[in-house]
Amino acid sequence: MTDTLLKKIDWTSDATRALGLSTVAFTTCFAVWTIFSIIGVRIGKDLGLSETGFGLLVGTPILTGSLSRIVLGVLTDRHGGRIVFTATMMAAALATFLLAHTESYFAILGAAVGVGLAGGSFAVGVAYVSRFYPAKAQGTALGIFGVGNVGAAVTSFVAPFVLVALGWQAVAQIWAGVLLAAAAGFWFLSENPPSATGEGDERRSFWAEFEPLQYVQVWRFAAYYFFVFGGFVALALWLPRYLIGSYGFDIETAGMIGAAYSLPGAIFRAYGGYLSDTLGARKVMYWTLAVSLAACAILSMPASQVGPFLFIGIVFVLGFFMSLGKAAVYKHVPVYYPGHVGAVGGLVGMIGGLGGFFLPLAFGALLDTTGLWTSCFMLLFLLVGGLLLWMHSAVRRMTREGIDAAPASEPELALQ
Repeated sequence: MTDTLLKKIDWTSDATRALGLSTVAFTTCFAVWTIFSIIGVRIGKDLGLSETGFGLLVGTPILTGSLSRIVLGVLTDRHGGRIVFTATMMAAALATFLLAHTESYFAILGAAVGVGLAGGSFAVGVAYVSRFYPAKAQGTALGIFGVGNVGAAVTSFVAPFVLVALGWQAVAQIWAGVLLAAAAGFWFLSENPPSATGEGDERRSFWAEFEPLQYVQVWRFAAYYFFVFGGFVALALWLPRYLIGSYGFDIETAGMIGAAYSLPGAIFRAYGGYLSDTLGARKVMYWTLAVSLAACAILSMPASQVGPFLFIGIVFVLGFFMSLGKAAVYKHVPVYYPGHVGAVGGLVGMIGGLGGFFLPLAFGALLDTTGLWTSCFMLLFLLVGGLLLWMHSAVRRMTREGIDAAPASEPELALQ
């Protein structure tokens, strides 16, 4: 499988250089974007924050990173990924550096807004990388780019040691320096694809970039990503707490299981891109939603009926298929909307990021209301069930009426 996947990419081309540079840059950005998952605990303790104050602190960069994606994606379509990616990293690096020199809670929140731009870089990378590849290889390329999610694992494993040895301010300064170095490297080594500054893009007004957002299909793709990405992030955050509360695990064991859940999820995204290129993104999404529905149904059962080892096995299966689905969603975007990858990809990424912000809040609210730890999986069951019905009805309608939005150059993709 690995050999076949790697053969999808020409490893000597300019496109591969762009993919490699973008993946390294996105990995660094993702490590910075999730920095508050580690230093936020120490900041909260130093400032004596309430649970609400701590939640706002940790959630601010996630929220701003999500909301910035659509604008950054459009700017990439208009001005090219080289300058937009570099400027985004430099702005996030500056905010991260200033974070180390703040003292008040509101100053830290202000810096967190800037740190969140690092998360918006995902939309920049999608719009940039997809320009270098034909439709038959975009799934694999974007899947490899998405492996940059491992930046969160890098922060989770490395930042605690730096924090204990040097303090949280040093973590912010070091992460800012690494991000600034990544920005410099990207600027000097990368270049824009020829189509990034075509005449058609220059004639199109800024607001015309958002024209595809009027289509329900775009919002359907975004809803898929709300589950596969937002749900994955939410479970990565919620899983340690769930294992402690539902099965009585100690915090060390629960934390290691949570880390083990997150790391492979990023890597399997590349495999999801390969499957989307080979089998079709629509087929991968069908499998993702169907298996996820079955997994959530089992996980919604009481803990007394689902032992801890069975639970861990099923939740890892769920995470695996979510990772495949993340790649499948973004395989759709450049195929159906090749001229608006920035806007559509930015919106899809924004909605997915909002899922990672709001779903943990919903999990907590359901637990407080019902007292059932399994209520989070009941919510996901309803969500994925609705998405599967929506997808199947839309596909049947398009097939019956001969309606599809795939470009004429790739008609075989229309009914996948």
